[in-house]
Amino acid sequence: MIDSSSSSATLERRIGLRSAVLFNMLEMIGVGPFITLPLVIVAAGFQLSVWAWVLGAAIAVADGLVWAELGAAFPRAGGSYAFLREIYGPKGAGNWLSFLYVWQLSFSAPLSIASGCIGLASFLAVFWPGIDGAPIAALPRLHYSAFAAAAVCLLVTWLLYRRISIVTGMAWVLFVGVIAAIAGVIVSGFVHASALGGWHMPAAPAMHAAAGLKKAMGGLAQGTLLATYCYWGYYNITYLGGEVKRPEKTIPRSILLSVMLVAAFYVLMDLAVLPSLSGAAAPATASAVVRVQLVADIARAAFGGWAGYTIAALVVWTAFSSVFSLLLGYSRVPYAAARDGNYFRFLDAVHPRHGIPHRSLVALGAVAAAFCFLSLTQVITLLVITRILLQFFLQHVGVMLLRAQRPALERPFRMPLYPLPPLVAMAGFIFMLVNRSHALEGLAVAAGIALSGTAIYLWRAKRLGEWPFLRGA
Repeated sequence: MIDSSSSSATLERRIGLRSAVLFNMLEMIGVGPFITLPLVIVAAGFQLSVWAWVLGAAIAVADGLVWAELGAAFPRAGGSYAFLREIYGPKGAGNWLSFLYVWQLSFSAPLSIASGCIGLASFLAVFWPGIDGAPIAALPRLHYSAFAAAAVCLLVTWLLYRRISIVTGMAWVLFVGVIAAIAGVIVSGFVHASALGGWHMPAAPAMHAAAGLKKAMGGLAQGTLLATYCYWGYYNITYLGGEVKRPEKTIPRSILLSVMLVAAFYVLMDLAVLPSLSGAAAPATASAVVRVQLVADIARAAFGGWAGYTIAALVVWTAFSSVFSLLLGYSRVPYAAARDGNYFRFLDAVHPRHGIPHRSLVALGAVAAAFCFLSLTQVITLLVITRILLQFFLQHVGVMLLRAQRPALERPFRMPLYPLPPLVAMAGFIFMLVNRSHALEGLAVAAGIALSGTAIYLWRAKRLGEWPFLRGA
């Protein structure tokens, strides 16, 4: 690898609308929908499962409009880092909140990337039944799957270590496999339904009206929570804001287009598998491998054994594509913070030949590979809570503060129905937080990250004479 200690090189604007939508969709359609599809049906019930995906899309659109307005106004590398710094003031509280965001990202981004790698490795059990074995007798909890997950993470880091134009070409190849996986599930589901006598909605169990309504609302809330997690990633292009052509148009359009396209795919997938999951009580407690096999079993029943293995392979391909997009987007955030002098200076480097923030990329990939040896237990919960509290809420409040404090700011894209979108998004996220099991544990972890990051920031700020210790303030 060619080293560069110079920060004089800059990122080039090479990403157009089609590639922007591509990067968003690659992150959105990861392992999530294939794992959670039967779980959404179990949680919300056959009658309301489609509405869980629709409500999840509505929350994504509301939040996406906030990202679109901020991304068009501040098209810079780093996404939320640049937004928070600009909204709350680079020489004021914005210096603290942007540092806090990068600090929490140092935990949440590698965990998010690692979770995709761990999920991919667990799906390999369809082809490698012994992947859950332990190669070291003294460490029985250390499985082959952990090494496979770490290897995937390092492989993706190596693939991304090249010019953005080459990376875009690889992304299109990966995207073909993603669409094939979704199409395979949809087609095989409807073909299997036809073999069962045509598409039909499974009958819901009978229950008392009042009890039924309460259970239905609780199930819909849980199903929407799962669906919302599967939509996350529509904002990925904002992390690459410094590399987007015509960002004032490309960023908003790519966010809204990616949400609408993915929502259509998810709804069709739900409708396709409903007739085949009339006995869907089992998936709620089944392992990840069994849930994948449910999708593969539908394809096998429709077209034969080869189709089941093909769908399983395409799910693995889709998981790999999601990790590819995650690491691509997140690697720009530490670089942007270091460039502003608000994070480790070592990460402020652009490769002289490839034109990418190579040190930030390698550092994030290495940490994510280490996290692949952790358990997936509660990872998704901690990711969601931390990100909502220390990122999304700050942006929702911030976009409204920006409208009030800087009305003359040039806004190439202004969200419609303001201030309804940020308010709807906040209400949706609060609805998710309060309906989670063990919610207080996740909130405590998020608070710990916030307090530790604040303590480190205050120590640095006092030493450097920055806010709130700004000299002469």
